[in-house]
Amino acid sequence: MEQKITDMIIHISHSHGQIARIIDAERQVAVRIAQIIHAIPDAEPAFDGTDGLIENTGRINKSVVSYLNSIADFEEAMAENLGLVIKELKDQDEE
Repeated sequence: MEQKITDMIIHISHSHGQIARIIDAERQVAVRIAQIIHAIPDAEPAFDGTDGLIENTGRINKSVVSYLNSIADFEEAMAENLGLVIKELKDQDEE
């Protein structure tokens, strides 16, 4: 039984590692977009008018929101998996 729990914890650990890699990739995209925005000159930017500016701002906001949602999903997945592991450990102690 201990081996099954250990295998489950290892599998969960690998899953969390992969989720962390995905979130890191999304973070890098958001950071790069922020760097690009910072490099845009303040005077007369060429965004195809106000509509283009609003569209690009919306894209940036979506990227940031997506990154934050990914972090929240990652934390939720970690909490759920940790809850299952703790439950299994408690069941094992009771036996």
